[in-house]
Amino acid sequence: MAVVFKRPDSLNDIPSHYCPGCTHGIVHRLVAECIDELGIAGKTIGVAPVGCAVLAYNYFAVDMLEAAHGRAPAVATGVKRARPDNFVFTYQGDGDLAAIGTAEIVHAATRGEKISVIFINNGIFGMTGGQMAPTTLPGVVTTTSPYGRDVSVNGNPIRMSEMLSTLDGPAYIARVSVHDVPNIVKAKAAIKKSFQTQLDGKGFSMVEVLSSCPTNWGMAPQEALDWLKNNMIPFYPLGVYKEVQD
Repeated sequence: MAVVFKRPDSLNDIPSHYCPGCTHGIVHRLVAECIDELGIAGKTIGVAPVGCAVLAYNYFAVDMLEAAHGRAPAVATGVKRARPDNFVFTYQGDGDLAAIGTAEIVHAATRGEKISVIFINNGIFGMTGGQMAPTTLPGVVTTTSPYGRDVSVNGNPIRMSEMLSTLDGPAYIARVSVHDVPNIVKAKAAIKKSFQTQLDGKGFSMVEVLSSCPTNWGMAPQEALDWLKNNMIPFYPLGVYKEVQD
């Protein structure tokens, strides 16, 4: 019987620590599929963050490093400069990348470091208890905004893809979502494009993935996906924000 669907070779067959309904697992699979299809597993080095994906090194069957909170772009920069023939990617959440790691991602992007960044935006600090993140939408209740995010006090959410696309260094920046199958297909295409951008030596690339967090949002998994579609996408429009042509 022909095999039509299987676990990617670059994804380890182990139990997941993610909460039921979490979409990190979907993105892990897409990353692994792209690594397999591009034939780069043997030269790939991933950098895991602090956050819900802190155990990413357990899941990907490639060489992995752990970085301090927010410092994955700095670690990846060092790895890529020391080993320019390797493929280097980071996998970061919004608390990691857009809060404590703001300086690292901005400066890696403006320098045009030849790394690929997978940025998971679920609008909340997941692992540490559901605090407000830089990407939390206005009015959303979190453990540190019990009356909802007040933009007059907390400021407006940061649109990372739009901000980084204004810099000269990035070669490819896109925002995608994984709330349904058609968008999962588009997300994979964007991740693969990001990876190919690095392989072609063009420079920094980032794919922002809108993701759900049923546990900290206090929602059932399907309800969370619907909330993402109806609330996050209007605020964070999907699409390619920068692409350097050949």
